[in-house]
Amino acid sequence: MNWLCPAPDGCVLTVKATPRAKRSEIVGADPEWLRVRLQAPPVDGKANEELIALFSKRFRVPKNAVEILAGDVSRHKRVKLRGVAPAAVLADIGRQSTPS
Repeated sequence: MNWLCPAPDGCVLTVKATPRAKRSEIVGADPEWLRVRLQAPPVDGKANEELIALFSKRFRVPKNAVEILAGDVSRHKRVKLRGVAPAAVLADIGRQSTPS
């Protein structure tokens, strides 16, 4: 699982974003990245804003705790989540993939 790395104040995720989706959601994890669909288009930073909003809501942190470290204009991004432990991310992704 190379897409999740611990950091002193949280964790860093490697994300593959697909813009212009029907809705914004975390789709699942591949060995190299976390797959995310974003409703916003990749124009004027709207997809990046949508990614920040999605992670902020999903992991219950303020928007300023979500930072795009690399990949501003790429589908592949490195995103830092401050105040979120790697175990919390794994637990959340696991809950999502479990049938209700």
